[in-house]
Amino acid sequence: QVQLVESGGGLVQAGGSLRLSCEASGSMFSMNAMGWYRQAPGKQRELVAGINRGGITNYADPVKGRFTISRDNAKNTVYLQMNSLKPEDTAVYYCNAYCSGYGCYPHEYDYWGQGTQVTVSS
Repeated sequence: QVQLVESGGGLVQAGGSLRLSCEASGSMFSMNAMGWYRQAPGKQRELVAGINRGGITNYADPVKGRFTISRDNAKNTVYLQMNSLKPEDTAVYYCNAYCSGYGCYPHEYDYWGQGTQVTVSS
C-alpha cells in the first residue's frame, strides 16, 4: 500500500557529507513520526534519528551535532543530512514511518524502505 524509497547513499571519505532522502508513495497515510535507522554488518538495526508530526527531533548519541533530520510534508519526504561522517557510520540506512492510535491513518502502520548503503572510508 505504501512504499518508502531511500536515496542518496554512497561512498564518501571520512569528514565528508551525504544527504539521504526518503520519499513515500502509494496509499495515503497520515505522515506522523518518521525515522532513520541503520544496520552495520554483524550488528542490530538501531535508531539514528526521529522526527514527529510537529517537527520535534531526537538523535542517537553518536550522531548528535553531526546529523540533522528534517521533513517536507508537501513532498511526503524525510531527509537525513549527515556531516562530518566517520567510518563507524558505515551501514545500510533505512527509512521508517510508524504510527499507532486513533490519530493515525491507518490507525496502525509500520512501513520500512529497502535501505541505502552508506560507506565511509578512512
